[in-house]
Amino acid sequence: MNKAYLLIGGNTGDRLKNMEQAVEWIEKRAGMVKTLSSLYETAAWGKTDQPNFFNQALEIDTPLEAPELLTCLLQIELDMGRIREEKYGPRIIDIDILFFNAEIYHLPQLSIPHPEVQNRRFALLPMVEIAPHFIHPVLQQSMQELLDHCSDPLQARKLETE
Repeated sequence: MNKAYLLIGGNTGDRLKNMEQAVEWIEKRAGMVKTLSSLYETAAWGKTDQPNFFNQALEIDTPLEAPELLTCLLQIELDMGRIREEKYGPRIIDIDILFFNAEIYHLPQLSIPHPEVQNRRFALLPMVEIAPHFIHPVLQQSMQELLDHCSDPLQARKLETE
C-alpha cells in the first residue's frame, strides 16, 4: 500500500459540495482516505480576478502507483466537470498529488513532490494540520519548517464547519 498526500480545491459552483464529492470519489476510486484537514478559504493564487478557493489536504492509502493515481484523479476531475481553459483559472475541482510516499518523480505529466508546495501557504497550512513532521523528500524540511519560511503573502482562513 502506498501513502499519498493530496490537495483538493475549487472555486466555482457549490464549493463545499464539490469538495465533499471529490473526497467521496477519491475514496471510491483511488484509495482509503485516512486523514482530512479542515477546509481553508484562500484568495486565488496566480490569477487573482476570480472567486476565493476552498482547499483541503488528504492523506490516502492507495494500491495505485503514482502514474496510475494521477490518471485516476484526472478522471475524477473530468467526471466532476473540470474544464481546463486557462492556467490558474477558475475550476470546479482541482486534485493535486503533493507527495507520494517519499518518492520523487520527474515525468512529462507528473512531478512529485509537487514543485510549488513549498511556495503556497494554502497547501502548507492543511498539510501542517495533518502531517506537520512529514519531510519533503527533496528539500529535507518538515511541513512545519516549510510553512515557517513560506513567503506566500496570501492568507488562508480555516473554515468552521460542522
